[in-house]
Amino acid sequence: MAMYNPPPSSGQAAVAPVPVAAFPAPTKAETLGVVLLRDGLVQGDALVNALAQQKRRHGRVTDVLLSHAALPPDQMYAAVAAHWETSVIDPAQSPPDLHLMDHLGAGACLRKSMLPWRNVGGATVIATAEPEDFDTHRAHLTALFGPVAMAITSRSAVQHTVLALRGAQLVHAAETRVPGSESCRTFGGARLLVPLLATAALAAALSLVWPMAMLWLLTGWTFLSLLALTLLKAGAGLAAGLRPPPAPPPTLIARLPIVSVIVALFGESDIAPRLVRRLGKLDYPRELLDIVLVTEADDHQTQAALAEADLPPWMRIVVVPEGRIKTKPRALNFALDHCRGSIIGVYDAEDAPESDQIRRIVHRFYQRGPDVACLQGVLDFYNPTTNWLSRCFTIEYATWFRLVLPGLQRLGLPIPLGGTSLFFRRAALEELGGWDAHNVTEDADLGMRLYRHGYRTELVCTVTGEEANCRPLPWIRQRSRWLKGYMMTWATHMRAPRLLWRQLGPWKFAGFQVLFLCTLSQFVLLPVLWSFWLPMLGLPHPIADALPVAATWALIGLLALTEVVNLTLHLSALHLSGHRFSRWWVLLMHLYFPLGALASYKAGWEVLRKPFFWDKTAHGHFDPRDG
Repeated sequence: MAMYNPPPSSGQAAVAPVPVAAFPAPTKAETLGVVLLRDGLVQGDALVNALAQQKRRHGRVTDVLLSHAALPPDQMYAAVAAHWETSVIDPAQSPPDLHLMDHLGAGACLRKSMLPWRNVGGATVIATAEPEDFDTHRAHLTALFGPVAMAITSRSAVQHTVLALRGAQLVHAAETRVPGSESCRTFGGARLLVPLLATAALAAALSLVWPMAMLWLLTGWTFLSLLALTLLKAGAGLAAGLRPPPAPPPTLIARLPIVSVIVALFGESDIAPRLVRRLGKLDYPRELLDIVLVTEADDHQTQAALAEADLPPWMRIVVVPEGRIKTKPRALNFALDHCRGSIIGVYDAEDAPESDQIRRIVHRFYQRGPDVACLQGVLDFYNPTTNWLSRCFTIEYATWFRLVLPGLQRLGLPIPLGGTSLFFRRAALEELGGWDAHNVTEDADLGMRLYRHGYRTELVCTVTGEEANCRPLPWIRQRSRWLKGYMMTWATHMRAPRLLWRQLGPWKFAGFQVLFLCTLSQFVLLPVLWSFWLPMLGLPHPIADALPVAATWALIGLLALTEVVNLTLHLSALHLSGHRFSRWWVLLMHLYFPLGALASYKAGWEVLRKPFFWDKTAHGHFDPRDG
């Protein structure tokens, strides 16, 4: 069999491999640490520090040493193999039996960091990067393969081998993890185009036959959806302003979990080094932090930038092979099987999270029951005063993340997630099939699926800084992707409205309709509201002129109520955010939201023509260069 036999460094003895056999835990008195110290592979102070951390956190001493680069991986795995009285297998030189690997499954190989290798002497050799956990998998492995024997390999060797042999299979799984009944992937082509064109044709015909009836209908729905959305925002704002329940006392977690964080990168060659520096500021034990940087196969510039960034051992690159689509959720799904942690987080390329964010997330999960499957951090911008657009974007984000979302949580309504600073219990995420690879707002869709399956999301008061998209055309493109995703999410979940009603219940079902349908309606039908300025200019309006005086005053009252609610929320959110620019900027939000109407028309067109097209947002234009 092929084995790692690294040449000894000066003054070191070579580690001789021992033939593979099925061994229980070693019975010799020597610990692995003593072996490493005796053979001169690690310095005494590094070993003492590693053993202290291992004892304090109940982790693996090998993970501590590797995460702090105490010795080269090849030497570490050779020493581990000698300690466990087995050998190190190099699958690059001696590839595994594909039949055995497929029997366990490519995804399971990545998740468990093990590789069924060969049948040797009546036993199936299982190469693992985590020998301490081998006995916990022994019963399952024996049921699959019969007698098993343990060998040692590295995590990177498992990853590279599985991708080389079964990359296409993993890509297909990443694109179809979500059940078809809950995915929008069946909406492409004629299945979506034909009914929408038929609906548009019917609406056009009715407009020609009964133009005034259609105009009354559009006007009525515009104001009804405006009322519903205004009441929801007002209720959320009031609920968010209530005194929160007392926080539970701090808890001491005896064994901190491994946390994996996925960062999907595409065309980020300029920002990648800064991302690495920012993530390096996270205050969480390095041996328990697993950063997975995901790039596309054809994104050679980002891969080169990461290669030059001198990644620490606890960061690694996963390259997603080519597939039928190229979206962020597809990359997240592909990376999920590579993750080691029981908690899965998501950051964006330009993110700058608070240093203690992951510790706060871990403690909140520890304090909550398993029904809280997702924790959402607060998103804010580190370039709020770049220009008018960045200020308006900052006001919008402050209102959404500091008032509306916390209010929705208090009201018990579904929370449409943001795309970053998200953390999930891995078990719940895998149960739901991860992210819908075809949905361009995979975050909002996943938020709804969590609630449909009995889980909840909570907001955590920890801030992640992002870069505000503050150029008009890129802003419209980004917002059109979000609105397109909202359209597809609403249509996907409303394919079976009775089932959705049963899963959510009446209250959450109504909240879903207001959050998605009414929000979309307000963007698309914004010109209907604008038309009511015509009488102010002395121009006729077919609806306004025909309304009774009481109805006219009712509409004026609704518009005034909407303005009061919006201004109150914007001012309160700016106060909570701590941003210091002038509060008079909230008055210019009137000029900001019309851009969303343009974005909604682009979104509607793309739903018909390019439903799965991901209009990428470029980062790094207004990014602090100090990282």
